[in-house]
Amino acid sequence: MKGADTAGHQAPGPLLAEGAERLRAAGLDNPRREARLLLAHVLRTDLAGLLARHSVDMSARGAFLDAIDRRAAHEPIAYITGRAGFWSLDLETSPATLIPRPDSETLVEALLHHRPDRASVRSVLDLGTGTGCLLLAALSEYGDAWGMGVDISPDAARLAARNARHTGLAARCAMINASWASAIDGRFDVVFSNPPYIPHGDLAGLMPDVRDHEPARALDGGIDGLDAYRILTAALPSLLAHDGIAIFEIGIGQEGDMPALARQAGLEILDVRADLGGIPRAVLMQLRGC
Repeated sequence: MKGADTAGHQAPGPLLAEGAERLRAAGLDNPRREARLLLAHVLRTDLAGLLARHSVDMSARGAFLDAIDRRAAHEPIAYITGRAGFWSLDLETSPATLIPRPDSETLVEALLHHRPDRASVRSVLDLGTGTGCLLLAALSEYGDAWGMGVDISPDAARLAARNARHTGLAARCAMINASWASAIDGRFDVVFSNPPYIPHGDLAGLMPDVRDHEPARALDGGIDGLDAYRILTAALPSLLAHDGIAIFEIGIGQEGDMPALARQAGLEILDVRADLGGIPRAVLMQLRGC
């Protein structure tokens, strides 16, 4: 065994090289970086701690190579490690939900831009909450706010509740299992949603990491990708407080479809904000005339 000593240990360098080569052969980008992340996860350390390691025992070696095999099969790293960062939060992940992505942070940035007064937001609703990332990020910024996360998946609602506890925000929110706003009776200063928005015919062309591992129900937006938006915009007039805003994540090219849906529901587009890649990602709406 390359790099092994008589005590049954192996130096991290050759082990990382072996893992990176398996990932490279599987066609993955950044194989060396991903191998380091997976070895740090197995060793329960960070990348700095990994640099200080001189050896890896055989149990950890086996766990690392198992993780490498899972990643080589295009299972997302966030599912292998069970963790993902979002905003300033470290969140638990599972295949019950989409993995939080940096693009979705655009919605939180949009909220901060339009409601810079931290006392101006007292209630937040997140429809299709998944990990709870949007709601919990908002609550971390608006210290006087209370929120509710809703997800049709019982496993997702339970995961979001665990993340609320782990982030110390459980006393300020509730996570419930329901279909969109069907169980909600109340008005909110902010309504978030990152709904399914991939047109059904495009699902097969997604990257295998997404197509084969993330929940299809959280991706499939129907024939034109707009099914969820039709339901959500119709519900907003009974959910938004006076001067409240809705902030929805959208897919590529969907900014052109949102004004008509908003008008039909008595809403108007307040702003459209792009993510770091310059792609319109967050649509902000309010009741017409507010």
